[in-house]
Amino acid sequence: MANSSAAGTVIDVSGDKSVQKLQSKAVGLIGVLFLAVTGAAPMSAMLGNVPFAAGYGIGIYTPAAFLLATIVLTIFPIGYAAMAARVSSVGGFYSFISQGIGREVGMSAGITSLACYSLFEASLTGLFAFFGNKWLSDHLGINVPWPILALLMLALIAVLSYRDVKLSAKILGVALIAEVAILALFVLGVLSASSGTNFNPEALNVFKVYTALPEQTVGTVAIPAGAAAVGIFMAFWSWVGFEMAPNYAEESRDPKHIIPRSLYISVIGLGIFYVIVSWCAVSAYPTEGDMAAKAFSDGVNFFLTPIQQFVGTWAFELMFILILTSSFACGMAFHNTASRYMYSLAREGVLPKMIAETHDHHKSPHKASVVQSVLAAVWVILYGLAYGFNDPSAQAWLGVYTLFAVLGTGLLLVLQAIVSLAVILWFKKNGGGNNFTTLIAPAFSFLVQIWLVYTLVANLATLGGTNGFAQSIPYVGLAIIVVGLIWGFVLKSTNPAAYQNIGHMVNEG
Repeated sequence: MANSSAAGTVIDVSGDKSVQKLQSKAVGLIGVLFLAVTGAAPMSAMLGNVPFAAGYGIGIYTPAAFLLATIVLTIFPIGYAAMAARVSSVGGFYSFISQGIGREVGMSAGITSLACYSLFEASLTGLFAFFGNKWLSDHLGINVPWPILALLMLALIAVLSYRDVKLSAKILGVALIAEVAILALFVLGVLSASSGTNFNPEALNVFKVYTALPEQTVGTVAIPAGAAAVGIFMAFWSWVGFEMAPNYAEESRDPKHIIPRSLYISVIGLGIFYVIVSWCAVSAYPTEGDMAAKAFSDGVNFFLTPIQQFVGTWAFELMFILILTSSFACGMAFHNTASRYMYSLAREGVLPKMIAETHDHHKSPHKASVVQSVLAAVWVILYGLAYGFNDPSAQAWLGVYTLFAVLGTGLLLVLQAIVSLAVILWFKKNGGGNNFTTLIAPAFSFLVQIWLVYTLVANLATLGGTNGFAQSIPYVGLAIIVVGLIWGFVLKSTNPAAYQNIGHMVNEG
């Protein structure tokens, strides 16, 4: 049913029995936080991004970059949350951009969002497969090829995500609590160490975030000069996932209040936690040189070595296992979001309608979930066919995990910039809010996201390496955006009914 209220011209499907809907009022604030924050993957973010920022970027000033990112990213949800409080849609970015800027741009955002989160799930299989292969080799002496482990992860996620969203929330909640607990244990271990650490308050000085790591040689490790922009980008990258909260609007108990709150809580909570953990990480070595050498030459063990030294071997083993559960949970969170984008697109007739069917009992987007599992598997297999299946470090860790994440993050930053503009235009058209909430904050966010996209492209050789796929990342990303935009214009002329639906179906029931 069309609705031309303050929320704009939208189609409320709450009373339309022909539209199969997700399970309403399935999760509360805690559930949405588990579903969204697990996508940010605190453990994967810390163990994957901190050593890279420290060894290739800004060294000891890595915690300052996380503090800066916390301050800046606290501004991004202001306009985003204000719109989420007015528009309840499983489409997230797709719906907001469609209603704020226009259907063609919204269509591009929908395809880009789907590709983005699909890539993120595939990316996490690389992390899972790398550490899984290493654990099996170290503990059992067997070498399980990384593609088998990656596809096994996708299969298990497919089984679990096929079911009730409440099951996903519970699983992700347990995983998130375990991640936070082991990182808190790491912090306590480093803080309580009687020697071997080097805490420097200057590490938190946000005015030093552009101080690049100097070229130096520590022992036998020759460390080239770092790039300050890389360190800053890695910090901002660590929040990827928190923005997924609006995608659960139709399944939350009170979306108008829960979604905005979850956005603020996740950004600020993650920020405080990241600053503390990263400060302890760069301080867990006797000198800044020792820290930089470890981050540059052995980043995989940047956290594992100190926790073994300051807490014990049992904590080392536990953290190793939790890397696997963290990457699995993070992949599952992205899978759920990708499935809901696909469901939203299919519900509006942009993708085949059968994908929008929900499970009779679980009310999950089970068909979209299956398609997403296949899509993620295709990403992984294609990369393996191009670059090989026999080197977990080069192919799973540096390839699938790192390069897919760089491509996905670039797409996400573009989306966040566009949605900031959409917020400004939507409130200008529909009214409400105030100048700071609906103009100044989103305008600032737009400029920051554009700057971050530039940072990614300008430092692609450092962030992504030099293989063929890494160099093609900007072009692949641009192609995805353009294909979505063209599809919007095609629908306008060939399927006007579907075109009118683009990003405008909501469930106000």
